Amino acid sequence: MANTEPSTQPRRVRGEYAKTRERRQAILDAALEVFAEAGYRSGSLREVAQRVGMSEAGLLHHFRNKVALLEAVLEHRDDKAREMVPIESKDGAAVLRGLVRLAAHNASIPGVVELFCTLSAEATSPDHPAHAYFVRRYEYTRSHVEEAFAALDAEGRLKAGMTPNRGAVTLIAMMDGLQVQWLLDRRVVDMAEELRRLFSVFVDIDWSVVDSVEEPHA
Repeated sequence: MANTEPSTQPRRVRGEYAKTRERRQAILDAALEVFAEAGYRSGSLREVAQRVGMSEAGLLHHFRNKVALLEAVLEHRDDKAREMVPIESKDGAAVLRGLVRLAAHNASIPGVVELFCTLSAEATSPDHPAHAYFVRRYEYTRSHVEEAFAALDAEGRLKAGMTPNRGAVTLIAMMDGLQVQWLLDRRVVDMAEELRRLFSVFVDIDWSVVDSVEEPHA
């Protein structure tokens, strides 16, 4: 006789997948906190595991080693940033407004900003575990910001003497440099405001426009 009982296997599989995804998300959030507080080299897998209530061996079931966890954490942080910045949008002004929003948000997470600044400097060494990630990240960001400036240039909104490539390189240098200055003395640097004013020097943007975006999740 054919088995007329409904199978629970698909539901069980979906449930297990959801739990695994949630657990990985919790690990990434905890690792981001630990690395932001103690730095990558001092932040331990044991501390990350304790924050999510699991063993170090259990954590390694999801991420094979600390380097793999670091790479996933950095990608995780980029995913959150993309919630605020429509980096691949054809609307160049929206991209730049998104970057200003991101700078304002970053002022609320100094530990993460410090982690990024420290790692990006250390990762200039080819043997650093995050070297390949930062090479890819800068190439990706530079190319899409250049496209944003090209769109603005096509609309006649780029000031004389500025090119899309130069705008992209300058923008990234400005954001990175402002972060370092802000970390050294947060009382004298408003990253979002300074970025907005600097953008206005070489591109015509309506800052009063409110783009439809979501605040990144904690």
